[in-house]
Amino acid sequence: MINTELRLHGQIDDSIEYFATAAGGQTLRAQFYQQNGETLRFFAPGNEFTLTDEGITHSGNGGSFCAYMFGVEQPLADLAKQEIHNRLILYGTSYNDENQLTFSDKTEGHQTYERIFLEGHAVYNTFFFLQGINTHELKEQQRIILQILGKGIKRVQHLNAMDDAQMATELLHNCPANTSLYLIRLIHKKHRVYQQLFRERYFANRNLDLQNNNELDALAKSLKIDRYQRERIQIDIMYGHRDNYRIVDEYKKVLISCHQQGQINEAANARLTRLKTLSVRQNIPAALFIALDELLKTDEMETPQEASYIADTRQILQGLMLHGEHFESSIDQRDMVSLLVAKQQATKNRDHTFEHLLLETGKLCDEKIRDGADLSLLEHFSYIVTFFDRFDSSSQHINQLAFMDGYQLSEEVVRSLLGSREAFENLQTGLFDSLFFDAIEGDSYLGRFGRRKIKLLRRSLEKIAHDQFSVGELLADLAQLNDEEHLYLLLLNQAKQKISTSYSRYYTRKEQEDLLNEISRDLNDKQILTRRIPATLFDDVVMHIKKEAVYLHNLLPQIIQDKDRKLRDDFLLNSGLDRFTIEEIEREYFSRHDLDQSTLLHLRAS
Repeated sequence: MINTELRLHGQIDDSIEYFATAAGGQTLRAQFYQQNGETLRFFAPGNEFTLTDEGITHSGNGGSFCAYMFGVEQPLADLAKQEIHNRLILYGTSYNDENQLTFSDKTEGHQTYERIFLEGHAVYNTFFFLQGINTHELKEQQRIILQILGKGIKRVQHLNAMDDAQMATELLHNCPANTSLYLIRLIHKKHRVYQQLFRERYFANRNLDLQNNNELDALAKSLKIDRYQRERIQIDIMYGHRDNYRIVDEYKKVLISCHQQGQINEAANARLTRLKTLSVRQNIPAALFIALDELLKTDEMETPQEASYIADTRQILQGLMLHGEHFESSIDQRDMVSLLVAKQQATKNRDHTFEHLLLETGKLCDEKIRDGADLSLLEHFSYIVTFFDRFDSSSQHINQLAFMDGYQLSEEVVRSLLGSREAFENLQTGLFDSLFFDAIEGDSYLGRFGRRKIKLLRRSLEKIAHDQFSVGELLADLAQLNDEEHLYLLLLNQAKQKISTSYSRYYTRKEQEDLLNEISRDLNDKQILTRRIPATLFDDVVMHIKKEAVYLHNLLPQIIQDKDRKLRDDFLLNSGLDRFTIEEIEREYFSRHDLDQSTLLHLRAS
């Protein structure tokens, strides 16, 4: 049988253009259309499709199809299948309460062009009917059409770019012999002009400057294209860019899974957040995600609430698992900075969730590598682990220097700190100081000598990095501070012992001088200290003891009686005594007076 094809092209007005095609194995009539004034009628026995200056009228079998785009209602069943690209509507069909498709003989109807291009595709919409189906019942004809054409129509890729003759050939391939297919494609010419210019400008560099936007605005105004249709066209083109749709499709896939489960769990939320982060970095418009959120997110789908630093960690590590899924998802400098800040917060809060996430990610990496994933995945994870090792090492040495009496850094440790500092500074200027020094200098447990050591280390590392100081000079300065700290603690212990046995002989200058001389003789006699004690250092010791006495005898009883945490915090902030000292005074006082420990816990609650 010789296949026949007839085609007709024309315009309804300056906005609407049509292409009509009749193709099939049965002998077609020489004329498959009839024009009556402003009305154009396409027909075959039992089927009719009429174009007027306002819209279309149809009866018989068939329906319409178009490519899915923003604004075209898409059932979840279609959205969940990546192979489905197009919407198919059959006349006389609807879904019942059980979400099952039902058929009826009431297939006639009328649609305006405005509604067609608003509810369907903004530029291209195709209508069709079949001739030659071996049944007279319309609902049975529609059922047969769905069986033979539904899958093919919904899965055609690049529908708008396909020639109608090619489309007819592909669809007829699945139809019974002696069947004829009638296609009527409607094109909105003004929308197409805007579409073509926007695609040209956007695809040039995936962004639009002020001049491009002004040009597009002027074109839309001259063509009288409303803002909503412009937005639909823009989103459709932006989604079609190869660097965009891969991320958007992955986002859609995760969101669909959440929709089906009725919740967004922590892992899914992290993955969605990571994809949005990648989209920002790749200049992908937020509108592509907003449309999906509005379609798939419901009030019942609660987003898990967890500490922000844990959520950040989860989404970055989840993003690492996206590596190799057709788009770049490696860890960049900004990610690494976020992970280090999160690790700092987790360490401060003793939050083990962070380490659990890291262990889980390491396990997943091993499994993926074992299953054949690219080895670059392991490289990205190793990149993270290397920085975390630097963090742990630096944190350990700096904390030991700050809180351990007499702790001395070695040259090897200092050079390790310098290497870590350089690595962190390459990620972000000031990161090393922010992670280790800013946090520790604000620690209320940090004593006076620990604070001086930290400030010395911070200042010296900066100078060494700029060749203004040497490692040897730093070690010498730290050794001198350690020696001063040792002497201070020795004097403080001796002074407290003398005061406890000789009453409070330290208020006047004369009493302080006598106390100093007595301590010096004792230390010399025992050959513990042979050099002269600096007067300024001993003055600091006396001032420390006075502050302890003020807190113990004057403030603490009042604080306990009034349960005045504010007074306690004010003293802690302004006295210069560290929290270790204050808490030790409180512990001894409560123990000596056999007071309720719950009161102490209340006072220490922050």
